[in-house]
Amino acid sequence: MHRIRHLPPPGPANRPASTAPALVAVAHGSRDPRTPHAVAALLDRVRELRPGLDVRLGHIELNAPLLPDALHALGTGEAVLVPLLLGRGHHVKHDIPASVAAAPALRARVAAPLGPHPLLVEALHDRLTEAGWHAPDRGDAVVLAAAGSRDPESAADARHTARLLGERLGGVPVVPAYTSAASPTVPAAVRALAARGHRRIAVASYFTAPGRFASAAAAHAPWIAAAPLGAHPALARLLLHRYDQARPAAAAAYGIPGHTRFPASA
Repeated sequence: MHRIRHLPPPGPANRPASTAPALVAVAHGSRDPRTPHAVAALLDRVRELRPGLDVRLGHIELNAPLLPDALHALGTGEAVLVPLLLGRGHHVKHDIPASVAAAPALRARVAAPLGPHPLLVEALHDRLTEAGWHAPDRGDAVVLAAAGSRDPESAADARHTARLLGERLGGVPVVPAYTSAASPTVPAAVRALAARGHRRIAVASYFTAPGRFASAAAAHAPWIAAAPLGAHPALARLLLHRYDQARPAAAAAYGIPGHTRFPASA
């Protein structure tokens, strides 16, 4: 049985009235005590960008409120669920839609996951720069460290992001690698790049918040390791972009149905 970390729910004064659907950010959940604070800071940025929007949070596991409880609290309202996840894996395709199906009184849509998207690349670039990245030379390379999934579309999304980040870095090789469920692993990717003659290898943290996987990936960095994306302003803008895409008025134009099918990028 998962241990759930209980956080105080937002009070009525923090739930602004709005005619727009509520935005329910769906986080994975983590035992790392830093993770809830990072997610809360990100959602505070979202609220600053969109005053009056009802922004809520639900977790897939480990932390409260769990997603079914968050949806139950909305009752018969309207909501758009935005996964704080970076690719099209099992949680996005199955777990989140199942929670929506279990709340039939709620009028809800599920937005596409955050990645891939150029705004993520903006955030990844900034986090690398903060860690000490500078104008690269021919010996530099980057490992894009992600959580990993058995879903091939999730791996395709990570490869897409790696290509975009490589372009943003001026053609530096960027190799996606994973901390679970897929290969190559982060240390294997580091070894492969070193064998190809790359002298400085950075690890870009393709995680929305600190946690066990992000820490494990950073520990394998032979040079610099970037921080997770966290409350980066570009991530807050992207969260609202996914929300706006999935709102009923815009869904037809974007071709995004209620749930389970998502574009590879937009």
